Amino acid sequence: MSEEVREVNFDGLVGPTHNYAGLAHGNVASMRHGGLTANPREAALQGLDKMKSLMEAGYAQGVLPPQQRPDLGALRDLGFTGDDASVLARAAEEAPQLLRAVCSASSMWTANAATVTPSADAPDGRVHFTAANLQSSFHRYLEPRTTARVLAAMFRDPAHFAHHPVLPATPAFSDEGAANHTRLCAGSGDNGHGEPGVHLFVYGRQAFGGQHGPTRYPARQTLEASQAIARQHGLSDAQTVFAQQNPDAIDAGVFHNDVIAVGNGPVLLYHDMAFRDETATLDALRARMSTPLIPVRVPSEAVSLEDAVSTYLFNSQLLSNPDGSMTLVVPGECQENETVWRTIQDLLLAGYNPISEVLVKDVKQSMRNGGGPACLRLRVALSSAERQTLGGRVLLDEALHGDLTAWVERHYRDRLAPEDLADPQLAQESLTALDELTQLLGIGAVYPFQLEA
Repeated sequence: MSEEVREVNFDGLVGPTHNYAGLAHGNVASMRHGGLTANPREAALQGLDKMKSLMEAGYAQGVLPPQQRPDLGALRDLGFTGDDASVLARAAEEAPQLLRAVCSASSMWTANAATVTPSADAPDGRVHFTAANLQSSFHRYLEPRTTARVLAAMFRDPAHFAHHPVLPATPAFSDEGAANHTRLCAGSGDNGHGEPGVHLFVYGRQAFGGQHGPTRYPARQTLEASQAIARQHGLSDAQTVFAQQNPDAIDAGVFHNDVIAVGNGPVLLYHDMAFRDETATLDALRARMSTPLIPVRVPSEAVSLEDAVSTYLFNSQLLSNPDGSMTLVVPGECQENETVWRTIQDLLLAGYNPISEVLVKDVKQSMRNGGGPACLRLRVALSSAERQTLGGRVLLDEALHGDLTAWVERHYRDRLAPEDLADPQLAQESLTALDELTQLLGIGAVYPFQLEA
């Protein structure tokens, strides 16, 4: 075990075009709040506040920049011509849903950015990344190329980091990243992330098979995609478990596994409707783990699927503390729901498990679009040497937090309604902000407008 390994949570900075377009079919919160007026400045500051509070509590915290939005290149690829103002005006008139899609700030949910294997598990001793293709929805399909450039700019040393091709953007290899991937390992305490781990890949459907799947909402992750990523990263059968998500949960609005389960170290916190075959999933994990699995099961009698989805109890961050205990970071909606809050107190904090503390964070701007604390971060276990080779200024400290806060206050609007997305000035404001951000973070040119200049 390397005692220098720490898990870094890389949170996504909320982009300047954060809006409520209701684009994500199967994401109940996103569909419910579609058309409301958003507050991009508040959203970005809420995210930065969460990052700062966890940094001050001693957790390693990083940042990932947002995407270039609106994506005018995508609109031009779809036949809209003319200068920027003409493209925006025509899209607003002829295809308003397309305009909303190319303005989406969905990259804030960096749990979907990629799947990551730490060096402790990889046969070549490097950290491996595969950016997710996100092909199941158009507004997220636009992200992977920029995501891959950003990850390559940040994790740039080939001696320590390996970047794999995005999987083919077809339904058979539909990949939603780390939102459907959980790494469990033997260690307790922060240093435990350096122990060899077991990778739980959860999929919604099998593309080349006849397994029963959801009927109301789409299954966004395929078994074939998860298996391909495991092969890319060199993971063996002894290091992997592939489990199907419960189709009934998907149809209830559990569009990703991280809406119904979260794991850390040897702990797996999950709802009893998380997996199609709960017993087989737990047995497979126990057979591969070198330390006893600690399952923390929340029964439907305690928390209904509806409450799980509306409060995002399981879309919480489960973080290791140096003494071996764990902290659960939940959205404010959990505290507002009496049943869920009582379950947290009675089952989690009073139960036989390492969870000893609950922190409540206000991320309402994200929650209304269907993303809780766990959606907002990509977990990357890094040794001291790997952290030292990171490109740019991407690990949060007081100075960077202050600079990012000032950047948001300079460039972000405090009100953004759907009709504002056609404003050419918004597009220019966004480019100006992102150009400054890449300089502030020191990651170089990663956006299309910078590469085309």
